[in-house]
Parts: sequence; C-alpha cells; structure tokens
Amino acid sequence: MDKILRSRVSLKNPVHFLALGFGSGLIPLMPGTFGSLAALPLLLPFVWLGPTALLLAAVLASIVGIYLCGKTASDMQVHDHGSIVWDEVAGILLTFLWVPLTPLTVVVGFVLFRFYDILKPWPIKPIDKYIHGGFGIMLDDIVAGIMACLSLHALMLLL
Repeated sequence: MDKILRSRVSLKNPVHFLALGFGSGLIPLMPGTFGSLAALPLLLPFVWLGPTALLLAAVLASIVGIYLCGKTASDMQVHDHGSIVWDEVAGILLTFLWVPLTPLTVVVGFVLFRFYDILKPWPIKPIDKYIHGGFGIMLDDIVAGIMACLSLHALMLLL
C-alpha cells in the first residue's frame, strides 16, 4: 500500500484493524489469501460451539462487514482496496457452515473459497463489478463463501 493510503488508515482504529483482517491485508503479496488465512483460527471455537453458533458468527461478520469495509474504503478514498479483507473473513466463515472441521475439510474449503474469490465465476463477477460500497465489497465474498460451502458439501457427499 502506498504512503498516501497508509496515512488514511490506522491499525489503532478498531474499524480499520478489523477491515484489514487484523493487519493481514497489509501484506503486499496476495492480501486476500492472507486475510483468508487469518480467518482460519476464528473457526476453532466452533469445533465446540457447533454449527448454529458458526452460522450466527458468519451472519454477524457479514452484516458488520458492510460497515467495516464501507467505512475503511471511504477513509482510504478507494473502492474495495486489496488490503480490505474482512470480506474474506466472512467468506471463510460461510464456507464451513455445517462442515465437520477437520484438517482435510479446512484445507479443501480454503482452496475452494480462494478459487471462487479469485476467479469470480458467475454470479460473483457481476456483483463485484456493479455493486459498490460496503455492501458490494462484502457481497461478492459472501457469494464466494456460499459457493465454496456448497462445493465442499458436494465433495463430501461424493467421497
């Protein structure tokens, strides 16, 4: 991130800290992947809390993310800057809904989510292109997370 954008955000600001994925979005190479990786430890409590708690957390992360991402993008004066990765956090949580959390499912789910988030197949690409603001920043990753979740469930059924 260049100096001008860095001067507009601060990890001391809790909104920016969360929107930047606890700072992981500031990694210059593949910030979305690092934001997704930073979200994986958030799954640990749900091994014990269960799928309903994960659903509530995913919905809450998605709703709160609209504000976090919109505000941070506005402060940066750039729409959907790559360092804004809270959308990846919400997408990762959605990917693992009703999935037994094992090392294998976590790796496969992570790869599926990154696949959909990076390649943006229909309907993700039009969402990313035409819907703006915090809602638009969040929505394409929410859809990617849902598609990854459905794909992961399909793979589990096949295997």
